[in-house]
Amino acid sequence: MGLAGAPRPRSVADRPRSNELDASWRAPTAPREHCAPAAAQRRTTRWIPGLVGAELLGLGIPAWLVLRPDGQSRTAVAAAVAALAWAALRAVRGRYADRPPGGPSGALSTVGDWLLLIGALAVLHTATGDPADPARAVVALLPALPAGIVAQALRRLPWPGRRQRAVRRVLVVGEAPGVDRAVRMLASRADHPYAVVAAVPVGTTPLECGVPVPGRLAPAPAHDDVSTVLGGAFAQDADLALVVPGPRLSEERLRRLSWGLHDNGLPLSVLSDLSGIAAERVRPTAAAGLTLLHIAPPLRRGPQPALKAVLDRVGATLGLLTLAPLLILIGTAVRLGSAGPVFHRQVRQGQHNRPFTMWKFRTMVADAESHKHRLVTANELDGPMFKMRRDPRVTGIGRLLRRTSLDELPQLLNVLRGDMSLVGPRPPLPEEVSRYDERELRRLAVKPGLTGLWQVSGRSDLSWQETVSLDLWYVDNWSVATDMGLMARTLRAVTDGRGAY
Repeated sequence: MGLAGAPRPRSVADRPRSNELDASWRAPTAPREHCAPAAAQRRTTRWIPGLVGAELLGLGIPAWLVLRPDGQSRTAVAAAVAALAWAALRAVRGRYADRPPGGPSGALSTVGDWLLLIGALAVLHTATGDPADPARAVVALLPALPAGIVAQALRRLPWPGRRQRAVRRVLVVGEAPGVDRAVRMLASRADHPYAVVAAVPVGTTPLECGVPVPGRLAPAPAHDDVSTVLGGAFAQDADLALVVPGPRLSEERLRRLSWGLHDNGLPLSVLSDLSGIAAERVRPTAAAGLTLLHIAPPLRRGPQPALKAVLDRVGATLGLLTLAPLLILIGTAVRLGSAGPVFHRQVRQGQHNRPFTMWKFRTMVADAESHKHRLVTANELDGPMFKMRRDPRVTGIGRLLRRTSLDELPQLLNVLRGDMSLVGPRPPLPEEVSRYDERELRRLAVKPGLTGLWQVSGRSDLSWQETVSLDLWYVDNWSVATDMGLMARTLRAVTDGRGAY
């Protein structure tokens, strides 16, 4: 017996027996290698033991230091047990896997793991009758939170010993405009495993993306839809069909296409219109036979924004104290390199379009702003931003500071004051904001940052629209773990110097 109200599954014998339809279901019949289960694809790589060891030490040593004043003889044992329990819990929940399971990610997953650790150790404390003070024990476990958040960020970095993801050979199916957009977007990034090898457009409209076209689907549903897609997939050795929905790919047509592709061993993915939304914010549910996608709102309130504010102030304070000798050295070099002040102060627009004074080391001649109108025609960027690869106003020491991004270090004062964040969109000039449209104004929904996606993705080599797209993605999808990863990637971007001028 099946579920009440559910349609009965159709067996092979129940299928319509027309020759044409049978051919579309069966062709081609060459064997295809199926994808391995997700669990089998989570391979342990060489960097994982180091990550686990860092988490063990990140909790074990601080816990031992906190518990030691209690004078208990088993302090070291208690700290070791807590650290091992933390690592075991994280491993069971898939935090060390190459592709972690669904659900909350970043700081939220770490907080959830930490609460489970508290519960597990509380049960153990009660069962063993340990005399340790519960309040002190909770304080001893607090270091697990920052250690876990940093570990989540480091796990996403492309470590040299990390196993690369297998490339998926993709056949894109859909109407020409949607196919062109999907191919263009997939080709613009290298942080995914999908490589487009061909396309099967719907209708006769020519493609602009230049990929091979082994076949086309009729504008209306036809009996050869499945055989056309399967033939194109086998001809180009594709192992995934990516369907771009549209008016000519109706729900019923897509359902029948999925039946045929799945029965012949070809996996199917459907492109969503939710571009620019991180997968972690999307949660599928079902209601009345409908598939619903719940989208979590961007982080604007709650523990993560509060934690970000604390990390900003603490990071800026530590940065200013640690880098004080370097700041003095750079200031002296700027002063001796050309006439004028050491610092350049400029009004920028911050969160919610509030103006603030941003500080930088001066990298141009003292009267640079008065010469800007003469160079407008030499602007090398589209949009409201002004950039020149060989700006004549830049001084010798200024060119070095710009290439290494050391001229940005005084902005740690802006972070300390709360005008900026360590990570965020680039702070724009008032004249730039005056030319923003509604989409571009959304960049000001969060605090501007000392670094951000624009810095690690090419900086001035990016077009204006690429810069806006990166900033908007950050505005809607940021998290503390994302910030940690971006700060780690910033070190590589600064060393590379690409797009810095």
